[in-house]
Amino acid sequence: MLVYGDRDRVEDPRVVVARIAAACRTAAAKPDGLIRHALLVSLFIEAAELAQGLADAEFAALEEDDCTPCRDAAMAVVMELARAVARSWRGEPQPNACTLTAGLETLSAQPLPETVRIRRSEGYAFYGLYPEAYLEAAARLPTDLPAPVVVIGLRSIGTGLAAMAAVALDAAPPVTLRPIGHPFQRAVRVSARLRTALLADAGASYVIVDEGPGLSGSSFGAVADWLEEAGVPPRRIVFLPSHGGAPGPHSSDRHRRRWAEAVRPVIGFDELAHAAHGPVPPLKRWFEDTLGPAVAPLRDLSGGAWRTVSADLAADVAADWPPVHAQQERRKFLLRTASGPWLLKFAGLGRLSEAKLDRARALHQAGFTTEPIALRHGFLAERWLDGAQPPSTMPLKRLADYLLFRAQRFPAERDTGASLPDLLAMARVNIGEALGAAATVSLDRWTPDILRELSAGVRRVITDNRLHIWEWLRTTDGRLLKTDSLDHADAHDLIGCQDIAWDVAGAIVEFSLAAAEADQLCDAVGASKRLVAFHLPCYLAFQIGYWSFASSDAGAGSMRRLYEKAWKRQAGRGARSSIPVGTP
Repeated sequence: MLVYGDRDRVEDPRVVVARIAAACRTAAAKPDGLIRHALLVSLFIEAAELAQGLADAEFAALEEDDCTPCRDAAMAVVMELARAVARSWRGEPQPNACTLTAGLETLSAQPLPETVRIRRSEGYAFYGLYPEAYLEAAARLPTDLPAPVVVIGLRSIGTGLAAMAAVALDAAPPVTLRPIGHPFQRAVRVSARLRTALLADAGASYVIVDEGPGLSGSSFGAVADWLEEAGVPPRRIVFLPSHGGAPGPHSSDRHRRRWAEAVRPVIGFDELAHAAHGPVPPLKRWFEDTLGPAVAPLRDLSGGAWRTVSADLAADVAADWPPVHAQQERRKFLLRTASGPWLLKFAGLGRLSEAKLDRARALHQAGFTTEPIALRHGFLAERWLDGAQPPSTMPLKRLADYLLFRAQRFPAERDTGASLPDLLAMARVNIGEALGAAATVSLDRWTPDILRELSAGVRRVITDNRLHIWEWLRTTDGRLLKTDSLDHADAHDLIGCQDIAWDVAGAIVEFSLAAAEADQLCDAVGASKRLVAFHLPCYLAFQIGYWSFASSDAGAGSMRRLYEKAWKRQAGRGARSSIPVGTP
């Protein structure tokens, strides 16, 4: 099934350097505390992303990883910001702006490429991975590791995480490698010069740093294989992963055995976030200046636990709960203060997550969502709606007003979502796997010529991408509000930002709109009916794939079956209708 996707962004490295320099001066002027610490972490992430982009640009040119002045200069910036984060985390004196920006001048003097391609760091963006966890985990490595300690980060996110480990270990700046090849059989390409540098001391220990392991753990395994084949004993190879579990079902026997025996300390989110660190308070106090002190312990609503809060969704009626894809659920907590109940939801670390607060405020001011309060170190606080319930019906005008607002207010850049040919390819794969190749015949009418014609009219916006009925709530005073409306166009999937026709298609499916209602919604929103007709089967195919991966939830299988039935209905009428309506 095709569900997940990665989106890169292309940036001018000189613009990024200037942006980091300006933000360093801002950070240096801030008082100690959570706000300054969060800004330092954001700067650190941006510097690490730039270092990743520069290293990958050189890798593309050389077809191997090498040690170069540009890489060294970029990593020096990352290391200085990693030290600043560590000092802030420990409550130690902070450097001035000159210290923070000195390395940027050296980097600017390098022959930088016109653009670099920066890979989104999934852990920072979606999964509540904080770089401070690697600072703490590295400190738990055995103190008797043979010196020197060589730190190796795996690009992308391992670039910065390795710098955090190097700071904790008082080690030299890390080397970064890009594992390549089949996702389950990664390999590394190391230049002769870099090989000599990495293996210079025959008695060295090696710390391999990345998020994961994932389905195979082959990125970690590829580097360890390379080291062992170069003569490094396994006892001198340790790992810093993001979780304490084993590699997934596609791992090799060799990698599984090594992982089971290896030293690999982990600091989980709960251990990290629920304790104070220097001037950084525990999570329950991050919004204390605005919301007041907590009057009850934080309640964890992650992984679908939000469904247990409502009296009408009690544990004894779990079969009626809305389904969830627990692995894709963001961290959520319910905070109760004297000012009321508040939802704390992970919105992502780094500069790009900051736009979500502005989006949340715009949606609230227009009357579509609950009240957002603040964004603090990756978590967005918004008012929790006690007593609100999913609506039994959905007024068409409310849907139209909401989608029209998004279409007018949230334009997106051109290459921020899947192309129409990519969506069609996804639909063919997902439907073929779910229902057989014969079921994809109805997609044949979407020829390359038609897709080119439709693509010319696409106007990308930050679409909602999450229009299921349980994502709407009717409050106790009768208002109808949208939840989970900020970031599904930037989720860890392949859809991304689309024309508003994608959301219209989603609304048609999720609210069982009849043909006349679908026509009316298209007219009210100004959506192309031909584009909606194309998106409808693609939407169904994506939902089939999405719920196929949500195997841990009891309702996921029934959701997939409902979308499969909807596919069969719309496929039968698609050739006869400009808007083929099919609903679960």
